[in-house]
Amino acid sequence: MTNQMDAFFAALSDPTRRAVIERLVSGPAPVGELHAPHDIALPTFLKHLKVLEASGLVRSEKKGRVRIVHIEAAPLAEAEHWLQRQRRIWESRLDRLGALAERLERERMSTGETP
Repeated sequence: MTNQMDAFFAALSDPTRRAVIERLVSGPAPVGELHAPHDIALPTFLKHLKVLEASGLVRSEKKGRVRIVHIEAAPLAEAEHWLQRQRRIWESRLDRLGALAERLERERMSTGETP
């Protein structure tokens, strides 16, 4: 896993940051709008935005006196691909484990063993 992926998952480990991402799925928003539903001081909220920006999940741009925050799709797509690869690996391993358990159970039954 790359450092960028580590930053991605670390950024999503916080509920405030996840809520920001969920809101941004609907479209870009000014910092004030993103901050409003959270019961934390603005400087603390801005630290959360910095973590999201450092992870590559969001970018912001200044428009006049307002800072607009946008979601970035690339890190989400990269994480989704990584998770899909992990799912395939673990599904294969679990399938093999299930097959082994079934084979051992059949062998146990054929020899008359009790559990």
